[in-house]
Amino acid sequence: MSNEIDKMLNEAFEFAEDGNYFDALRLYDLALKKEPDNIGALVDKGVTLQNMGRLKFAIRLYNKALAISPNNLDAILNKGAALHSDQKYQTAIECYDAALRIDKKCAMALAYKGLSLGELGQLDDAIKHFKKALSIDHHYDLANISKNIAQELLKSIKEKKTKIQ
Repeated sequence: MSNEIDKMLNEAFEFAEDGNYFDALRLYDLALKKEPDNIGALVDKGVTLQNMGRLKFAIRLYNKALAISPNNLDAILNKGAALHSDQKYQTAIECYDAALRIDKKCAMALAYKGLSLGELGQLDDAIKHFKKALSIDHHYDLANISKNIAQELLKSIKEKKTKIQ
């Protein structure tokens, strides 16, 4: 990758971080015009689109990145997150499972899978995934917060059942 494209991608990333999505997209497009198979540019442009709520376009970019590099964890995890945001939880879980086949200690894939399982009402399973993510990365806030929420939900469901009987 050339220095020029490196600079463009770094600048685009900065724009995106600042919420200046349109300038970021312009730079990603310039970089991709010069290097259409640049995985980093494809994934980061996808993330920018995802942050703008343009999920289907983001997923298309992740798919393009995965066609070039099928084991790219960033593309797989971001695709899963976009599918989750689009309420396609089962398909999101397939992405997280694919990520875990590549790296079974991927705390992010475990935690994200836990979130999708939680959305599907599979709280016990969700908690297991959050705990596993935390056993790999003790400081993983998302997993810790989500585990606590899922455990509270599970407790309130059990209490309701007890009251009904």
